[in-house]
Amino acid sequence: MIQDSKLFTPASIGPLTLRNRTIRSAAFESMCPGNAPSAQLLDYHHSVAAGGVGMTTVAYAAVTRSGLSFDRQLWMRPEIVPGLRKVTDTVHQEGAAVSIQLGHCGNMSHKAICGETPVGASTGFNLYSPTLVRGLRKDELRPMAQAYAESVRLAREAGFDAVEIHAGHGYLISQFLSPYTNHRTDEFGGSLENRMRFMDMVMDEVMKAAGQDMAVLVKTNMRDGFKGGMEIEECLEVAKRLVKDGAQALVLSGGFVSKAPMYVMRGAMPIQAMTHYMDCWWLKYGVRMVGKWMIPTVPFQEGYFLEDALRFREAIKEIPLVYVGGLIARDKIEEVLNDGFEFVQMGRALLNEPGFVNRMRTDEHARCDCGHSNYCIARMYSIDMACHKHLKEELPRGLRREIERLEGK
Repeated sequence: MIQDSKLFTPASIGPLTLRNRTIRSAAFESMCPGNAPSAQLLDYHHSVAAGGVGMTTVAYAAVTRSGLSFDRQLWMRPEIVPGLRKVTDTVHQEGAAVSIQLGHCGNMSHKAICGETPVGASTGFNLYSPTLVRGLRKDELRPMAQAYAESVRLAREAGFDAVEIHAGHGYLISQFLSPYTNHRTDEFGGSLENRMRFMDMVMDEVMKAAGQDMAVLVKTNMRDGFKGGMEIEECLEVAKRLVKDGAQALVLSGGFVSKAPMYVMRGAMPIQAMTHYMDCWWLKYGVRMVGKWMIPTVPFQEGYFLEDALRFREAIKEIPLVYVGGLIARDKIEEVLNDGFEFVQMGRALLNEPGFVNRMRTDEHARCDCGHSNYCIARMYSIDMACHKHLKEELPRGLRREIERLEGK
């Protein structure tokens, strides 16, 4: 056992104490047909909880129907509470805590999914969907913030210990924060102070709903990851504001799903696998033709956000910081914890090996078997998030070759 290791010591986020320093990150599972929890979702989070994680995070739940970006995504509403309660009860039986990420995708939806013209910080066109987008009116902002609060209340009813508010990755709050997507001329646009107003409004409602018995984490960007987006200096100001707004922990991330998706996840997007599972023929062939230019590769390295995260650690002392990004080995996890981060999040590592946390208890140099082909992400858009090493079905030969090439085999 590594001397003085923090990894398997308890630590707290607001009113919540976790049994160790590991959290399953809010990586979208795509396991919710009909926008409701399924047996598959329960089984996956049960496997992670049984695998020793301190807290698992269900991802991500739209606070309104207009916030849905996928057919197989959770939409918070009273009728799904009993199904969510089964998930939380099962996780608790394994001794782990459970959180749910709450958000709104903003302009990254389509009428066929969300039932209306997608809304965002500003009117425009989103190539990601592709679709026209309507900017939210000023009188719609407080009700939208209240939808986040109502989702917090539903999460409490469903037995969740914590909520993670998504304020990064180019989703709705992030769209207000970033000058790339916020072109408003009212008091919610222009200066950074103005661009933070919607975030402040959401946090005001969320903290009132969370009360004294639920932990509140916020996922926030350290950079948007492209020219014209937010850089680290502005993102630091956002993080400091979130502390003032009441956040009890910050999850430090980066990137814009609609502009710089691989800045978030790193590596290459396996275009052949992604298009293989698409139903829409014109989208399938369009992505196959131009996907490698639309989704450029960003090289993977262990702990790829650590350099930026250390600047946030230096500037923010009041609350716990959660490091996420490229953690696949105990050695690196120990380094991150020793650098002063209270918790670490993992996504693909726990998809590859749900019992990875338990294995780290007995193996000081444990390393998961993720090959970083990102097949799990390519598949996620159409079916579910699954590691190619654990599939029951046989992969087509072309997909196997693509994975082997991307994994350097």
